[in-house]
Amino acid sequence: MSGDPIVVAARRTPIATRGRGLAEVTVDRLAAPVLRAVLEDWAAASTPPHPTPTVAVADVVLGNCMGPGGNPARVAALLAGLGVEVPGMTVDRQCGSGLAAVIEAANAIRGGDERPRIAGGVESASTAPVRSVDGVPYDRAPFAPTGFPDPGMTEAAERLAAEDRIPRSRQDAYAARSRRRSLAAVADGRYAGELVPVEGVSGDELGASGADERVLARFAPLFEGGSVTGGNSCRVSDGAAAVLLVPGALRGVGVPGLALRADAVVGCDPALPGVGAAAAILEALGRVGGTGRTVADVAAFEIVEAFASQTIAVLDRIGVADGDVRVCTDGGALALGHPWGASGAVAVVRLFSRLVRGGAPAGTLGVAAASVGGGMGVAAVFEVVR
Repeated sequence: MSGDPIVVAARRTPIATRGRGLAEVTVDRLAAPVLRAVLEDWAAASTPPHPTPTVAVADVVLGNCMGPGGNPARVAALLAGLGVEVPGMTVDRQCGSGLAAVIEAANAIRGGDERPRIAGGVESASTAPVRSVDGVPYDRAPFAPTGFPDPGMTEAAERLAAEDRIPRSRQDAYAARSRRRSLAAVADGRYAGELVPVEGVSGDELGASGADERVLARFAPLFEGGSVTGGNSCRVSDGAAAVLLVPGALRGVGVPGLALRADAVVGCDPALPGVGAAAAILEALGRVGGTGRTVADVAAFEIVEAFASQTIAVLDRIGVADGDVRVCTDGGALALGHPWGASGAVAVVRLFSRLVRGGAPAGTLGVAAASVGGGMGVAAVFEVVR
């Protein structure tokens, strides 16, 4: 396992609701500051410290779902000043894009390329172009072909709540808990080490994050007779996140990090895409070290909280309680927001803060995961190295 790629730096931008704090910032301008920041962090931590320009980055891989096209990863790399010789690749696995990008970069290192890579994700829902077919605008491309179920994510969350009999009260309680945890993290400064200011915005736009169950109960259901509401769903958001991965030989003595021990991407029923993360988590854990690990071995989970019903359904399937302190300990997307292509990378940044910046001992395991539109799940298992 000495050859496993290691995350040695992890940063993100503030996350803001679409049309608000980051509304005028395009994807390249969102991503560029975090690309620079992870290089600067690693340069400062290396022994001996080295000037950032000497770091030879092999590639920049970023997830993005609804951006302008034109390979935002390459555009952001140029804007960040990484040099014209540094290429870029943009990947789209919808809500799992940011984590898929990290896995893609890690696989290149596993394949024998001994150079560092930057990976993550970026989304500007505020500046995303309007797409159309024959002049008719549409909200999203199909997640599945004709003949397969193809629900929108909100519809799928409602269907999952009904299928799993997850009551409104349980969803609201989960969402309120996520918001309380996020406010506590802000008060304790637990986000500070990971945030990179962007064009005057320096902190997450938490909005009504203090809403408790009594406030959430006032939200009207999004579907008649349903249980999914604007209060127990995430906000569509803008933001970016990135990590720097290096092979073990380049990590440097005394530089802590997260070694990527195993990962998995799975498919599931397109009618219930919200459960994809569950199978991915269990499969990834089963691949750790050849003999596998279990949910009980994991100290920290970061699961993209697109909807309370969806997150609860995943936790039920892996045998973890709603309020388990290991899950999104500092709040998740229900509090911070969900910048689609970036959220999987935000999950890795959060693990880095919780485990590496938080001083967890070597050997501690963390899991990042996301369910994906169209019926997929992606997960990665990380281990603290010191």
